[in-house]
Amino acid sequence: MPGYTYITTNKNKTVLYVGATDDIRRRLMENKTKIYKNAFTAKYNCNILVYFEEYEDVNDAFLREKQLKAGNRKRKEALINEMNPGWNDLSINWKDENFELR
Repeated sequence: MPGYTYITTNKNKTVLYVGATDDIRRRLMENKTKIYKNAFTAKYNCNILVYFEEYEDVNDAFLREKQLKAGNRKRKEALINEMNPGWNDLSINWKDENFELR
């Protein structure tokens, strides 16, 4: 089963959240709609996808998540800047028949 490691941020780019999932579209929809009201991403409005990595095995994604969480912010910013120097929302145009991310 494929997996994804990702980094989201808030509109002011002051908070970074590192996560891993087997369904990145669903997870971003959950973050954007704040379906889990007490989650870190809901409390800190981390709903802008600025970085992600795709893996063939979801277990590799979870291992990478732990590695990124152990690193400092500067290292995470370097990864984001390499993939997405404008820190644009990479999920902005994602669509699905069951929901639309905005």
